[in-house]
Amino acid sequence: MTTRSPVPADPRCPADDLSEFVYLDYAATTPLGREAFDAIGRGMRLFGNPSSRHSVGQAAHEALGTARAQVAALLGCPAGEVVFTGGGSEAINLALRGTFAPRHWRGHLVTTAIEHSAVLESAAALRRRGVDVTIVPPEPSGHVDPDRVAAALRPDTVLVSVMHANNETGAVQPVREITERAHAAGALMHVDAVQTAGKLPIDTLDADLVSISAHKFGGPKGVGALRLAAHHTVEPLVCGGGQEDGRRAGTENLPGVLGMAAAATAALPRLHDRSYRQQQWALRTRLLRHLGALDGVRVNATDPVMAETVSVTFAGVRGDTVADVLDMHGICVSTGSACHAGQDSPSHVLTAMGLDVEQARATLRFSFGAGTTGADIDTAGRATVAAVEQVRRVSGRSGTPLATVGTAGVR
Repeated sequence: MTTRSPVPADPRCPADDLSEFVYLDYAATTPLGREAFDAIGRGMRLFGNPSSRHSVGQAAHEALGTARAQVAALLGCPAGEVVFTGGGSEAINLALRGTFAPRHWRGHLVTTAIEHSAVLESAAALRRRGVDVTIVPPEPSGHVDPDRVAAALRPDTVLVSVMHANNETGAVQPVREITERAHAAGALMHVDAVQTAGKLPIDTLDADLVSISAHKFGGPKGVGALRLAAHHTVEPLVCGGGQEDGRRAGTENLPGVLGMAAAATAALPRLHDRSYRQQQWALRTRLLRHLGALDGVRVNATDPVMAETVSVTFAGVRGDTVADVLDMHGICVSTGSACHAGQDSPSHVLTAMGLDVEQARATLRFSFGAGTTGADIDTAGRATVAAVEQVRRVSGRSGTPLATVGTAGVR
């Protein structure tokens, strides 16, 4: 087993908090980028209220407008369609609840069994109010079949909500095809792009609503945005002074918004940078080659998949035990969604894909990004192999072969 050794921090991050760690939990949150850090400082100095008429307030107002345009560039929409929120979960809630509230909680919602809890819990709340909800199961590959979504559509379907890429497995969903099916049936489309914003292009999504979160692409926590198409209106969740054109009340979090906008601008060049994408695929391939030294290993998604997110099941272990061993050596990974960290219940995503409870609990998620190096991957890969072998020896269990889903994009 390796011991904790210093590794380079994300080069965009001004802090050195990662210098003692191999951080492979980018799907939970990303290091704060240098550009975002500097922009947050500017926002702190612009202390005026953006709604004030005087010059101090107008300086803040102008900065807010510039930031809105920067985030709109990432989303590929007019600046007026960007609604700033307190995070990705609020953006999702505004999209779902805000759509059905003006309809007096009537109509039909279609979503999937592998969505983030912000979608599934919102759907459950809508159902309790009277909305009819259909939840479409995924295929064993981790993807949603557009035909299944189309089959669920009805004349009274108001909204379809499908994530762009799964936060646990990285499986990229066919949201463009699903959007076409939804629109053809007269329904609106919401895409949860929290995991893909700043990592994959989202400016060509034709959805009516798109939710994103700043801290997933180098921005600060506690700020997100909802792209709200001009032809659609929502009832605000937060009522008050009429900020955000009446769509989300409350004085805007200017430091957070400026940090988000700076992170969005910094991410844009990477989205179409072939060399950067090849680098991420190379890191994925490198990690899976290390893990391939073990028996009883299953990769929990097939192509199309995000290079940066790798979900792997190791037979004969508990994923949380292996994660704890790795953490003792300065290697940060997770067992799934950070929103459910500490809970003993198995991943709803993995069980919906057909894994049994034991397999779901034997899973680790590795996720990386711009600050990850080949040395990080080598350190983590070797340490994971050693940790799994150690846990198997202690438990007296072996790596019983698992049903193979695929190599999930090993190239």
